Amino acid sequence: MNKSTLLTALLSYFVIVDPVGVSLIFAAITEGKEDTFCRKMAFRSVLLSTIIILCFGFFGGKLLMKLGISIESFRIAGGLLLFHTAFNMIMKPEGLPSDITSQQPEDISVFPLSFPLIAGPGCLTLTVLLFANAGRRQDEVIALVLAVLLIFTLTFICFLSAHNLSRFMGKTGNSIVKRLLGVLLASLSIQFVADGIMGFVH
Repeated sequence: MNKSTLLTALLSYFVIVDPVGVSLIFAAITEGKEDTFCRKMAFRSVLLSTIIILCFGFFGGKLLMKLGISIESFRIAGGLLLFHTAFNMIMKPEGLPSDITSQQPEDISVFPLSFPLIAGPGCLTLTVLLFANAGRRQDEVIALVLAVLLIFTLTFICFLSAHNLSRFMGKTGNSIVKRLLGVLLASLSIQFVADGIMGFVH
């Protein structure tokens, strides 16, 4: 297994998924709900997100080829999308988006937990780029799959302790962590854009 690929993927997924930040949102939208309901939604959302991300990783590149989209074009477009996500992480004020807070359905595992909070556009884009870079190198593919499983397992653990974590972190702590992760994600997105441009040049 490629340790370098594993570390890069772990950092990338940790930044884009943000298990701590997502768990604080999970705590907010499940406030007052029974523990059984919270555990059920946590398990279903993480399981569904894992399936979506892995399917996108293995088949997303082939879909792009069918659509006639080169991986270099996707790297540039994906890098710009990730930079937009990073910019929002750094600059936007704290608070839940209105479309997430308004009229929560009884089953929140698909929306808003799986999409857009866990397996959102940024995570899907990152997955295609990472798996495309790995190509058919089995050791790198295994490292990426392991990274996905580890990060989503961490996300599930954070969900289970979300209410305690919310009280411990507070709004200030979450804001600081979110912005630091945003800077890392911005750097990663610029690298994707640079790789895409270099691919066109060569």
